[in-house]
Amino acid sequence: MYRDPRAPVAARVEDLLARMSLDDKIGQMTQAERLEATPEDVTAHRLGSVLSGGGSVPSPNDPVTWADMYDDFQRAALATPLGIPILYGVDAVHGHGNVVGATLFPHNIGLGATRDPALVRDIGAVVAEEVSGTGITWNFAPCLGVVRNPRWGRTYESFGELPELPTAMTSFISGLQGPRVGPRPSVMATAKHFVGDGGTKDGDDQGDTRLAEEELRALHLPPFLAALERGVGSVMISHSSWNGLRLHGHRYLVTEVLKEELGFSGIVVSDWNGLDMIYEADAFGPAEVRAAVNAGIDMVMVPEEWRRFIETLRAEVLAGRVPAARIDDANRRILTRKFEQGLFEHPLTDRAYTGRIGGAEHRALARRAVAASLVVLKNEGACSRSPPASTRSSSPGAAPTTSGCSAAGGPSAGRASPGPSPWGPRSWTASAPPRAPGPPSGTTRTATGRPSCKVAVAVVGEEPYAEDEGDRPAGMGLDPVDLDTIARLRAAGVPVVVLLVSGRPLDIAAELPGWDALVACWLPGTEGRGVADVLFGAAAATGRLPVTWMRSADQLPITHGDGQDPLFPYGFGLTYPARP
Repeated sequence: MYRDPRAPVAARVEDLLARMSLDDKIGQMTQAERLEATPEDVTAHRLGSVLSGGGSVPSPNDPVTWADMYDDFQRAALATPLGIPILYGVDAVHGHGNVVGATLFPHNIGLGATRDPALVRDIGAVVAEEVSGTGITWNFAPCLGVVRNPRWGRTYESFGELPELPTAMTSFISGLQGPRVGPRPSVMATAKHFVGDGGTKDGDDQGDTRLAEEELRALHLPPFLAALERGVGSVMISHSSWNGLRLHGHRYLVTEVLKEELGFSGIVVSDWNGLDMIYEADAFGPAEVRAAVNAGIDMVMVPEEWRRFIETLRAEVLAGRVPAARIDDANRRILTRKFEQGLFEHPLTDRAYTGRIGGAEHRALARRAVAASLVVLKNEGACSRSPPASTRSSSPGAAPTTSGCSAAGGPSAGRASPGPSPWGPRSWTASAPPRAPGPPSGTTRTATGRPSCKVAVAVVGEEPYAEDEGDRPAGMGLDPVDLDTIARLRAAGVPVVVLLVSGRPLDIAAELPGWDALVACWLPGTEGRGVADVLFGAAAATGRLPVTWMRSADQLPITHGDGQDPLFPYGFGLTYPARP
């Protein structure tokens, strides 16, 4: 019966479950990294899922090779006795960032600044098409954390500091999945990271959220409630703790609240090596496996040590320390999603979507999203919003436009999916090309001593980072090289427009009086011409701050309504109509 597409999904699940051995069931609960598991391993160990972490890409890195790789893994799964297809997962958090040529949109903090859930829904639909073009049907997005301290290294993954913004932007899920999880181009979304990861003490990534349950529910739970209302297919558990107890072993929150109280019937998946952190061990053992599975985790992300996980879980089940009913519950959830996605009938890549990756229509939407995400924070006549006679763009660090899971994350973020540079697009009339990476040269003067440009545009900000590498427990200011660049431009005696490329607000209050204009560009992705569209009036300036901007880092944490005096309040943004 389970192979009959006309049968109800629940009946197909029960029929298949009755045919499965313990090894089949444990394999289905195991998610391995593609660099650590071959297609032959998928067949031999009945693996239920494979993922690509940041930078885990085939060679050559192009959409067709991705689709071929996916199909190889899927054929290996179909070669098992019961022919159960795999779920392949990837972090396409603001575009299919590991794939060269994919369209990359602004990170979530920029999308929060748009205040436009319909735009974010459309972005989700484009991401679904591009992910589908590589065969993949599971996306570990969106991040629904409510950021409460910009020292947090994942601030750029949050839509904003009040639950209302991440709640509204769950529209991404509707774009990604459609009305419900289904066949391609529907891609299963993941609401992450459950729950409270944006509220850890001192903004410490993977740290401890110290709140009473009433506050946790009021601040951090609403976006997940909205995700469940939209039928989100999976929920990922946070690496962080709640009042000292790691979420990966928290049965009350995972089972009693998420599954039982809130009625979530989808897949609960662990985060990368999340088992290792439950008891702060160097590596997981029987206690961690028992705690995680009994807490309610269904799919366990064990990128490298998946063989040891299988052996350990089998021993725990046979010893009665993990109930067989818990194993069956996890498998029902996993199999249900596989049937709903139509993977038993159409397991391989639909190549009709492969050619759409990075297409002009997708990039046009991304450019529009960039324009909508910019927040003009100051403009004292420097930004006329019509092309000046000449400008100088200074970009000492090449100003990468993404961080996190894009293009392998870390130092190479944003460089795998080429697109028009925000810092030298055709719509600029530049007196000199944007600088290549290296120390700043400042602004030149003519033989008569007059500046060689009428407006100087300084592109400054943060270097790429991912997760805890981006935590800033100390200073929150600009790099000295960036400050030196701005000082040299100011010394030329021309108006200075500062374009700030960052994943969060930075401590710039002391320097701001010397700047004629300031635009928060966040991390705009590949379609940087949207920056110039706003700067020169081709698009309206409409963005509003999704977070409170500190007057000093000493104020942190600072949030809307806490009584502190910010440099720019939550929701601030100068607005201008388009002037084509």
